Amino acid sequence: MTIAAVGDLLMKRTIIQAARRTGSDSYSFAPLFAGVAPYLRKADLTIGNLETTFSGRDPSGRYERRSRRTGNPLFNCPDELAGDLKRAGFDVLTTANNHSMDGGASGLRRTLAVLDRHGIRHTGTSRSAQESRRYLIVRAKGIRVGILSYTTGTNSIPVPKPWLVNRIRTGRILADMAYLRKRTDLLVVCLHFGLEYHRVPNARQKRLVRLLFKHGAHVILGAHPHVLQPVVFRKTTDIRGELRHRVAAYSLGNFVSTRLKKNPHTIRAMILRITVVKNRRGISDIVRIARTPTQVRRVRMKGRTAFRVVPAQH
Repeated sequence: MTIAAVGDLLMKRTIIQAARRTGSDSYSFAPLFAGVAPYLRKADLTIGNLETTFSGRDPSGRYERRSRRTGNPLFNCPDELAGDLKRAGFDVLTTANNHSMDGGASGLRRTLAVLDRHGIRHTGTSRSAQESRRYLIVRAKGIRVGILSYTTGTNSIPVPKPWLVNRIRTGRILADMAYLRKRTDLLVVCLHFGLEYHRVPNARQKRLVRLLFKHGAHVILGAHPHVLQPVVFRKTTDIRGELRHRVAAYSLGNFVSTRLKKNPHTIRAMILRITVVKNRRGISDIVRIARTPTQVRRVRMKGRTAFRVVPAQH
């Protein structure tokens, strides 16, 4: 089976405005993904990080706002994005990131309801303590894939209940991994961590990746720096003496974004393709990885600004 993974879906205001249908109050994001949808649909399981919310339009009719307290952007997107992501090929979206609480607890809950309505599975945030104790296991071609998601923080926005957002706390992560190891063939851990705009991982990222590999993670997918960081593919032994291939993508970059801080690297990303095989003894291993570089292009179409995610070589 194959997994396709991408980084941040950073739905900035100008991208939302460009997706608005002419003479209408509705939106279409399908053209944004048309150039990469074949790559996403081809995989048996496609994962991305939803770095926005579906909090509902505010009374002024706006989506993105800024926090009066911190000055940080508060991301929010039209519900139409969810359906277009599903049609583009996304099966799972991780929701634990520094913008999880941009719409408050009500926005977080509404976001998950919108994803449910469009048939997109999710992990990283929860509407209740009970939901936070459920684990996401996806079955594809006879292989059970457990997926976990955690974030370093929430941009200083208070989280009224700890179960709303999965934070990067080592004890919790290892406990969750121990539970899923007994029930899955492959364990994927998604981490929103690292330093923004840094193209190499820092010491804390590396320590955490080594620890999670040791405790049985097979794939680690990183996001948050807004730029690409290295992908590591190696064979290591875990805490049980099991020798298997592991993949760590420290940052998959911005799959969707405008250029941030005039940095051209913030509109470049990749689709990471991971091939997994289960042998006759029922043991799954990663046999191959492949990278498809992508970029976000800003173009003029019929007198309007448009955005397109395209393979970088095209």
